Amino acid sequence: MNKRQALIGVAAAAAASLMAACTGEKPQFKAVDITGAEYARDFQLTDHTGQPRSIKDFKGKVVVLFFGYTQCPDVCPTTMAELAEVKKQLGKDGDKLQGLFVTVDPARDTPDVLKGYMANFDPTFLALTAPPAQLEAMAKNYKVYFKKVEGKTPGSYTMDHSAGSYVYDTNGNIRLYTRYGSGAQALVSDIQLLLKQSG
Repeated sequence: MNKRQALIGVAAAAAASLMAACTGEKPQFKAVDITGAEYARDFQLTDHTGQPRSIKDFKGKVVVLFFGYTQCPDVCPTTMAELAEVKKQLGKDGDKLQGLFVTVDPARDTPDVLKGYMANFDPTFLALTAPPAQLEAMAKNYKVYFKKVEGKTPGSYTMDHSAGSYVYDTNGNIRLYTRYGSGAQALVSDIQLLLKQSG
């Protein structure tokens, strides 16, 4: 091995160790990392028990927030059931997960309806609601789409809406956007990473 080859070898080893250090510092999330985003930072809503809520109320927990409605036929129940499964898979860390469901259909999703809906998945999950104007402002801030689709009768309408979830760390900072259909295991992995960072 000549001097030039030796220097190339040293440079390659240094580059490899730098790469390892870099990847070691940045966790490999399965969801979209939106750490530091200027949107989806906080909310002022009322839960189904009548309590005012903001992200600060859940300090010490990883929060997963999803927009939906109780009469949704597929995406919403699938997402909430998956979140309940995530809590189970977290084992002893399950109590460090807070599921939040923001209704995009406050006209039909009364507190009693929301309470019953949450009970189908996990009694610790909370449903959040707001008057229409406030909900629209929040949706804009969260880059969430929703629209009423008229049905055959006034009460039989459906709601088109975005299907992803936002994930906050234990300090209430927005960190991840997880797409619908990513699976429980991917979210478990990401939550474990967030809990490890806070630990």
